[in-house]
Amino acid sequence: MSYLEAITDDDRLYVKRYILLPLIIAAFERDCRYIQQNLKTPEPYIDTIKSAINKAHDDFKEIKKYFWLKGLKVYEEIQTRNGILAKFKCRGYQSDMELHWEFITAQASILMRKYLGLDISHYEVNHPNGITMGY
Repeated sequence: MSYLEAITDDDRLYVKRYILLPLIIAAFERDCRYIQQNLKTPEPYIDTIKSAINKAHDDFKEIKKYFWLKGLKVYEEIQTRNGILAKFKCRGYQSDMELHWEFITAQASILMRKYLGLDISHYEVNHPNGITMGY
């Protein structure tokens, strides 16, 4: 039997990542430019950051694939004083989500560490249903 499934927590998690990853990639690219211009031997740092950018791009491709499979579409992103408001559609339902700058900064910092290959295990959260919400 086929029916429309309401927007799930997983869908919302993917929307958050869809908003965060382009910001993370832009920050990495900005940092590469800064390092290139200001360090005498920037190559090792640039290589590490470019590897992180590639990992973030790979995750973004997976997010887009999930969007396609689940019928998700972010159709508007508005930067506000408080953060980013995203309006999206999912399987016939419309919704929105506002990510505050504090949340964006904290999540981006954790994800950047992940893509750089640093240990982020102490940031993982245990979900009430027993699932570990890793990054």
